[in-house]
Amino acid sequence: MADDLVFYTNPQSRGRIVRWILEEVGAPYRAEVVEYGAPMKSAAYLAVNPLGKVPAIRHRGTVVTEAAAICAHLADAFPDAGLAPPSGQRGAYYRWLFFAAGPVEAATTNRHLGFEPPPDKSGMLGYGSYEAVVDTLEQVVSANPYLCGERFSAADVYLGSQIGWGMIMGSLETRSAFSDYWARISDREAYRRADALDGPVSG
Repeated sequence: MADDLVFYTNPQSRGRIVRWILEEVGAPYRAEVVEYGAPMKSAAYLAVNPLGKVPAIRHRGTVVTEAAAICAHLADAFPDAGLAPPSGQRGAYYRWLFFAAGPVEAATTNRHLGFEPPPDKSGMLGYGSYEAVVDTLEQVVSANPYLCGERFSAADVYLGSQIGWGMIMGSLETRSAFSDYWARISDREAYRRADALDGPVSG
């Protein structure tokens, strides 16, 4: 039933990542669009996510926030969708999922906001430098069709969304490897459905 899985989102947010993976798993869900401003900071929504941020899901009574965690949760909750490698074969899957949630998110956000750490302080940053993160991204998306080799996974939804949206928003430089990877993974029925439901991204 749709009420077993409730999706809190705003189309101009990281909720687009979760919309995509929801369309990939194919389970019925109910979407609640939360507007920015007072609605997102209301007592009702803060009871879901005390940060007052989207996306979030409530799945059979359990609230999950953070887009990467939601992707991992849904991949495990709906194994028939094949979005997570078998247990014991998840090294690359976890590596790149959390690389995207940590170093990629931090490095691209800092760069986009104009924050440049002093070179002698790069060791204090989990990502080291923006250049190292981008070069690593280029290597991994060039090595195989998908992050886990020949198999598309929830890690591609999450990291791929950061690449695709990063190029659109200007927080990630455009490289041919990124464009090729994004073209490959966004050429999926689930992505097209999700994109149509959320509408265009506003810059």
